[in-house]
Amino acid sequence: MKPFSIAAVQISLDNTDNFNLVERKTREVVARFPWVEMVVLSELAVGGANKSKQYSLDEYLPRLKEISKELDIWFIPGSFYDHNEGKITNSSPVLSPSGELVTTCVKTFPFLPYEVGVSAGDEACVFDVPGVGRFGIHICYDLWFPESSRELAMKGAEVILHPSLTDTCDRDVEKAMAIATAAQQQCYYIDINAAGNQGCGLSIAVGPDGEILHEANIGDEIILVEVDLEKVTRCRQRGLKGLGQPLKSFRDNSKPFKPKNQNKEYLDSLGELVVPPKNTTN
Repeated sequence: MKPFSIAAVQISLDNTDNFNLVERKTREVVARFPWVEMVVLSELAVGGANKSKQYSLDEYLPRLKEISKELDIWFIPGSFYDHNEGKITNSSPVLSPSGELVTTCVKTFPFLPYEVGVSAGDEACVFDVPGVGRFGIHICYDLWFPESSRELAMKGAEVILHPSLTDTCDRDVEKAMAIATAAQQQCYYIDINAAGNQGCGLSIAVGPDGEILHEANIGDEIILVEVDLEKVTRCRQRGLKGLGQPLKSFRDNSKPFKPKNQNKEYLDSLGELVVPPKNTTN
């Protein structure tokens, strides 16, 4: 396998209507670093939290295909609120250097109770880069569910891409989870957040031994990562730093955790999934 070069582009974005900026920044990255083979952007980069159909994926897909083909890159241009068959999903397209739509990743866990009206996806999204290896994508809040990244790893993902949009005080927690996910799944984990009016930046790239490859600041930044998937294979075969081998242990455990083991009474006691109210006293 040959090393593969990825640019995760953290951009200072307005709340909405960012397509021209996204295109310009993508072109600048490839002009400056012509050896880059994949460009990844943050969740909802173009339209932000605006669910209007004018920012739907099908409105931009033809132009996005042209960009990936012209620049000869794998292109993951963040995600879009996609309007399809009467429902809205948070979806991220994967475009090949030939301008082909290879697959579309749908966010499995919408950020409820805030991301109201967004339907959940039902499949872990992986795709192959010929001659390189298998990549997986999950979107923003999906990170908070280890089952999501585990499913990607069990489907063979050696690199997990994580387009995110976070502007809140839990960003440090998400970075800790990104590191933990790379170690647990023994893979590269590339988390790319928005900056500016949309997000607080602080993107992070992590290697399969849990090593931090780069931590971004809060403004515009290009995270350049060269992934070596032979290192992933070695880590998964021999163990993280020659120690834990969680994928093989999960595979060989005759009694892994299953959803049937959940304590429904306890889970029901947590209450409804709603926006937290202010604390009140009697």
